[in-house]
Amino acid sequence: MTTTKSNSKPLAGHEVLAKAGKTVLRPGGLEATRQLLDWANFQSGQTVLELAASFGKSAIWLAQRYGVRVIGIERNPNSVRIAQDNIRKAGLEGQVEVREGDIFHLDQIHEQFDYVFAEAILTMQSSTGKAKILAGIANVLKPQGKFLSHEMLGLGDKEEMDRALSQSIRVNAQPLSETEWQDLFQQARLTIQHSKTGEMGLLNPKRVIEDEGFFQAIKIAWNVLTNAEIRPRVLQMKQVFNQYRDQLGYIAICASKEE
Repeated sequence: MTTTKSNSKPLAGHEVLAKAGKTVLRPGGLEATRQLLDWANFQSGQTVLELAASFGKSAIWLAQRYGVRVIGIERNPNSVRIAQDNIRKAGLEGQVEVREGDIFHLDQIHEQFDYVFAEAILTMQSSTGKAKILAGIANVLKPQGKFLSHEMLGLGDKEEMDRALSQSIRVNAQPLSETEWQDLFQQARLTIQHSKTGEMGLLNPKRVIEDEGFFQAIKIAWNVLTNAEIRPRVLQMKQVFNQYRDQLGYIAICASKEE
């Protein structure tokens, strides 16, 4: 009997959780996102650039809720096609657009925006990558435009923690301390107006229920328990999150572009 090895790339942590049925995939959950939206104070007709727009759901919601015009950047061409279909179904083709693009090449975008919106994007980049993306964000913001960011917070000696995180979620993870995030933003000419930190509750049962609702949380738990493919991955992530719970958290930031 012959066996063949699978060359398929392991799913990233957020893809595993999405497969389990989780829809809120940010370290601070809906609480942090709501805080960003409160700080934003969107006005009808303003423009928003969303990074890693995926299927366009949050772009559509922003347009419907606040009357803003949203352009999303998404690297995956299949996700872009799905987003474009979702936009058509919502009847927002003149107000929302999702383009295929790379967050490392924001210089290819020639418009400037009142806001740039990105959650859980920078944490997964190297120091050089973080700086490059932030420089690109500053360039596409109008003077006094706002960058709304929601990332992972890392405290103390992070070398061992970063390694464990990267192994469990299968992507590079380098969360920074509050001071390190502040310094990085300042280097990109982005002045922090507001910030908030809190516990990393991505797999905390109470937070999952708050973010997803009781019945969806039960469904997620059932999917994890009964799916042999995703169960060990989710349990591994939960173990790492628990092991480093005193060092891990989230940070929400509202920063403005210096004139």
